Amino acid sequence: MGSLKINQNMINAEKAENLIKLCPFGAISYTDGKLDISSACKMCKMCVRKGEGAVEYVEETIETVNKDEWRGICVYADCSLGKIHRVTYELIGKAKELAKVINHPVYVLIIGSEIEKEVEKLRRYGVDKIFVYDNSAFKNFTVEPYAAAFYDFIEKIKPSSIMVGATNLGRQLAPRVAARCKAGLTADCTVLEMKENTDLVQIRPAFGGNIMAQIISPNTRPQFCTVRYKVFSEPKPSDVISGEVVAMDIDGAKLKTTVEVISSVDKPKDIDISEADVIVAVGRGAMSESMRALAAELADLLGGVVACSRPLVEGNIYDAKHQIGLSGRTVKPKFIICLGISGAVQFAAGMKSSDCIVAINTDKTAPIFDVAHYAIVGDVGEIVPDLIEKIKEAKADV
Repeated sequence: MGSLKINQNMINAEKAENLIKLCPFGAISYTDGKLDISSACKMCKMCVRKGEGAVEYVEETIETVNKDEWRGICVYADCSLGKIHRVTYELIGKAKELAKVINHPVYVLIIGSEIEKEVEKLRRYGVDKIFVYDNSAFKNFTVEPYAAAFYDFIEKIKPSSIMVGATNLGRQLAPRVAARCKAGLTADCTVLEMKENTDLVQIRPAFGGNIMAQIISPNTRPQFCTVRYKVFSEPKPSDVISGEVVAMDIDGAKLKTTVEVISSVDKPKDIDISEADVIVAVGRGAMSESMRALAAELADLLGGVVACSRPLVEGNIYDAKHQIGLSGRTVKPKFIICLGISGAVQFAAGMKSSDCIVAINTDKTAPIFDVAHYAIVGDVGEIVPDLIEKIKEAKADV
C-alpha cells in the first residue's frame, strides 16, 4: 500500500486544470493555489502517469518484526476475587493445539493476590510455565496495575501469541495492553488457526455476521485476541502435576493507580444461559405469548432455561441476558431445542458447538437446519404441545 505525494512547487493553474480533467473520480481540486486529492481517489495513478512529475506514488514502508525473538503461546488466566474463570481452561486446551503446529511452549499468566491454590489448579492442565504476579496491589481488579503487570510480562518473556477470555475483566484489560504494545487485537474470535510461520489466524464474524473475516498480524508481536466463554471445549484436568511456576516481580512504582476500591459487593446471582446444560430457545416464529408459555413449560420439564434470538430482545419480550448470538451470549449446552428460529449466522455462531441441537421450523430451507443434529419441519404450535405431553407421560411411567 502506498500514497500519492503532490509536488506543489510544480503546480500552476494550467497544470492543475489538466490534472483535474485527468482524474476519472473527481478527486482532485485546486483552491488558493494549492492542489488537493480527496478520499474519492481510487489510486488509479492516472495523475502519476500523465502529470509530468507533479504527482508521485510513494510506497509505504512497513516495519517488520523478528518473529524468532517471540516464542510461546500465552493464556491470560482470568482470576477475579481469587477464582479463575472457566474460560481460562478452554483457552489452555486451544493453546496446546496451536502450539503443536509450531512447536512452541504454552504459558499461563496469572495476576492476583494470595492465589496459590488457583496456581496449583492450573498445573493440572499440562502447560509448560505459569507466570505468577502475586501482590496485595492485585487484590481488587483495577486496570492500571493489572495492565502494568501484563506489559511487564510481555517485555520480559516475549510470547508470540496471547489469548484472553472475553469476560468483563478481559475486555477491559486486553485492549489496553495491546495498545501499549502497539499491536492489534481481534475481539470475540470464534475460530483460531496457526500458520507454520507463527502467524495466528484469528477468525470472527464481521459485517453483521454476513462474512467470516480472517485476520492476521504478520508485522507485529505479540498477537492479541479475545475469545468468548464456551467457544472452545474445556479439557479435563490431569492427575499429573506439571508446569514450572515462575514468580514474577514488578517495580511497585508501576502499580500506582488513580482508582481506590472502597468496598465490593457480590452481584445477585441471576440466570446465566452460558452455564445451562439444557436450553429451550425461542425465535420470531414462536414469539406469541402462548408459545412462550409452552417454551417455559418445556424448559421446566427438561430442567433447563429459556433463551431467545435477537428479535425478541429488540421487541422487549426478553431481557438481553437471555439472548444467544454474537450480540448476546455464547452457549454450549448438552441439549438445545430451537423453536421457530431461522438460524442466521449471528445466532448460529453463538450455539453451534452445543452437544445436541434440535430445530423446529416450518421452513425446510431455514439455515438453522444446517447446524442442527435433528431437524423437524412443522408448526411449533402443534409439535411442542405434543412433545410436552410425551415428556409428561414418560416421567409418569418412571
